[in-house]
Amino acid sequence: MLENFTTQDFKKQFKENKTVRLTSIGVGALAVIVLGYFAYMQFMWKPANEKSKDALFPGLNFAAKDSTDAAINELAMVKKKYDGKNGGELAQFVLARQYMTKGEYKKALKELEGVKLKDTYLSVYTLGLQGDCYSEMKKYKEALEYYEEAAAKNENEKTSPEFLFKAGLVAEELGNFEKATECYTKIKDNYINFSSQKTIDKYIARVKNKVKK
Repeated sequence: MLENFTTQDFKKQFKENKTVRLTSIGVGALAVIVLGYFAYMQFMWKPANEKSKDALFPGLNFAAKDSTDAAINELAMVKKKYDGKNGGELAQFVLARQYMTKGEYKKALKELEGVKLKDTYLSVYTLGLQGDCYSEMKKYKEALEYYEEAAAKNENEKTSPEFLFKAGLVAEELGNFEKATECYTKIKDNYINFSSQKTIDKYIARVKNKVKK
């Protein structure tokens, strides 16, 4: 586990551009590490806002150790102190993810709605995580809207099929099997690797059988 994983270790992993040993990290921390890595590559090498960036690491370190409450306290302080700066915006993003870990989806949504990140990858996940919050709250109509927006933003082989798939699942919850068929078919036609991993034909067959004739 990460009991001895210090802030300096955390910085060193990113600066050396190495992969953290993901198998030893919990699912919540995994999201923080992966997304934090992309944010690091986008922001940490730029000269501006150095203090805000350095202030972010203790909160990320707590998150990586699954110390959710400590991470929330630390990230909330960074967000408030460096609001509008790179470190402050990223702190707010990870803060939202920590609230999700605790099941506090309304608080997470409030934070995500305030995130203004220029990084394309993270801006997609800001939308997708809002979809996750609404889905967990069983507000499937709103979830579908955010998943479709996330899938369409900066189309790529990673995030586009991921959020199309989630869109398909919540469309099924809404009983909108035409929309679910559309989402799954887009994955099959455009994202071969993802569709094979998810055996997408199974999902297409399932929803097509439910479409009203």
